[in-house]
Amino acid sequence: MRASRFIASGALAVLAALGMGACGEGGGGETQVQGNNLTIYSSLPLQGAQRTQSEALVNGMKLALEQAGNKAGQFTIKYTSLDDSTAQSGNWDAGQTSANARKVAQDKTAIAYIGEFNSGASAISIPILNERGIPQVSPSNTAVGLTTSEPGAEPGTPDKYYPTGKRHYVRIVPKDTIQGAALATVMKDQGCTKVYILNDKEVYGAGLARNVENSSKENGLQVLGNEGIDPKAPNYRSLASQIKGKGADCVVFSGTTSNNAVQIFKDLSAGLPDAKGFFGPDGIAESSFTDPKEGGIPDDVAKRTLLTVATLNPDQYPPEGRKFFADYEKKYGDKSPDPYAIYGYESMRLVLDSIKNAGPKGNDRQAVIDQLFNTKGRKSVLGTYDIDENGDTTLTDYGVYRVEGGELTFDRTVKAQGG
Repeated sequence: MRASRFIASGALAVLAALGMGACGEGGGGETQVQGNNLTIYSSLPLQGAQRTQSEALVNGMKLALEQAGNKAGQFTIKYTSLDDSTAQSGNWDAGQTSANARKVAQDKTAIAYIGEFNSGASAISIPILNERGIPQVSPSNTAVGLTTSEPGAEPGTPDKYYPTGKRHYVRIVPKDTIQGAALATVMKDQGCTKVYILNDKEVYGAGLARNVENSSKENGLQVLGNEGIDPKAPNYRSLASQIKGKGADCVVFSGTTSNNAVQIFKDLSAGLPDAKGFFGPDGIAESSFTDPKEGGIPDDVAKRTLLTVATLNPDQYPPEGRKFFADYEKKYGDKSPDPYAIYGYESMRLVLDSIKNAGPKGNDRQAVIDQLFNTKGRKSVLGTYDIDENGDTTLTDYGVYRVEGGELTFDRTVKAQGG
């Protein structure tokens, strides 16, 4: 996903991070960790709306490391989980994310960093870790500009995130050119003809909205508007009335739960009783949006809502994936883990295998980065994939989910290609 709170304060934090990297940690320096004891860190929001997803990610990582015997080749691995959120923000925090990345950059035993969950947070940590050449794997980022300058990216990206000019960051979820195409495909399948797009003005939401707009037009849908919302508005009744007046038969919200998504969907549902459906991305595919007991949307709104997430039904994964779900249930007693649990598992497995494949150079950060980018034909719990020269996965499948009884329920797979 993924989501971001990367507005003015986030932009300042990135500039500060770049400055800190250039002044205090510059140039990359020694890339080899001394000795055979290495530390893998994760940085995820362990408080607020995304806590449940982050905990599932951490559990997946721990399971992968346990199954590997806390080893990667000849090296002993320690795992440390960091929290990039604060109680005050209830979400990821720019200052905390920057502090986490600096902490890892200064740790001489650090061999890899798994994170962030949110694309805006990664926009802050990537430049700091790039200065030190620390391998970074995101289990959930989808914002296009983190890796490419394709449609949906902001001006100057991705180059501004990589001050050394070298890449160190990869992700194992499809970027938002794919998710935008998936959402457009789903809307067309639902019979939509006139689409209105709302976004939360952030890196993830605004970028994905542009992808949705492009793909919707390519799919023959009429886009009536692509509008940024005020996430602090008390309600969106007038906005819903405006959208109805323009004749929209479907609305997609591109953003995160924390940016008032529940209120938006409630007001849209009330204001557009004849709409064919309301749609959203992985940024709202969490219990704080889906479960009314946690402040999520009520059942009458849920019945009209479809979400896209880069995860599939357990029985649609390859044998390795099905084994993961069995192992996860045995370890944690959870028959239906959060969809991101499998991404935590694969993130850790990818890092461990990259260290192992580097052989005696598994304690060399650049050697591990090289192995990450050399990932080709990897048979994983997610399926078989490559990592391309930009750090992107070649996986393209998205799952379409309904909301039933406060939970995400798998509906079907969308094989969407980037628009």
